[in-house]
Amino acid sequence: MSISIKLAHSPDADDAFMFYGLAMGKISTEDIQYEHVLKDIQTLNEWALTGKMEITAISAHAYAYVHDKYSILIHGGSIGKNYGPIVVSKKAISLDDFKDKLIAVPGKMTSAYLALRLCIKQFSEKIVPFDQILETVAAGEADAGLLIHEGQLTYLQQGFKKIIDLGEWWFNMTRLPLPMGLNAIRKDLPQPLQKKISTHLKNSIQYSLDHRQEALDYALKFGRGLSRPIADQFVGMWVNERTLDMGEEGKKSIIEFLKQASTHALIPEFPAVDFVN
Repeated sequence: MSISIKLAHSPDADDAFMFYGLAMGKISTEDIQYEHVLKDIQTLNEWALTGKMEITAISAHAYAYVHDKYSILIHGGSIGKNYGPIVVSKKAISLDDFKDKLIAVPGKMTSAYLALRLCIKQFSEKIVPFDQILETVAAGEADAGLLIHEGQLTYLQQGFKKIIDLGEWWFNMTRLPLPMGLNAIRKDLPQPLQKKISTHLKNSIQYSLDHRQEALDYALKFGRGLSRPIADQFVGMWVNERTLDMGEEGKKSIIEFLKQASTHALIPEFPAVDFVN
């Protein structure tokens, strides 16, 4: 008797790459059938508040609000070591001047937003879909923009200046990578099922890393017009050995990120952080 499990993730090249093995039947899933649900990360964060999906991609920031419903899988995390979301503008701005500036951000539950709040304490925000942030800044509707996804690699060609890379800032402060996205699994699923699902996700990521070119062919369908070299670079940033297994360093980075957020009263409380190994 087969079990149907909803697996929610974003329609982006990096998620498509890591879930290629599952989505295209390249690996055995035994008695489990996975239904892939593709939504933007802001929607997935909001859904996680009610435990809508059995497995879901969420922002590391969002875990502070859903830790009672979900545990973190050690596979599938997007964790940047010495790189991460980038603040850009059309002209140079000093960090000290941001208290009077309006920054276009991709959502208040994103990890990028939390990292920005930790780094730049005072600023005003304008919530904009992540793929419209550069055009919002270009139109003069915001002084700066917080870039996630492929905008991190394309902003220079479009005439923008980097103000700060939050992944670099975080690494210099903590010597840890910056956790962005996580895969979370609902706690009400039986433990043996959680472990089986965890193994399937790991096998899917391993398959893509082992069959990089065919997985990249698939991921390009979700690349929003990215060239193959840029898509390959983007996937390499967010799907790598830390994605296969975040290890103790990855776990420590999540705990420290949420601890810093709690210390600065940017989340309601420091949550219990549960991992499925």
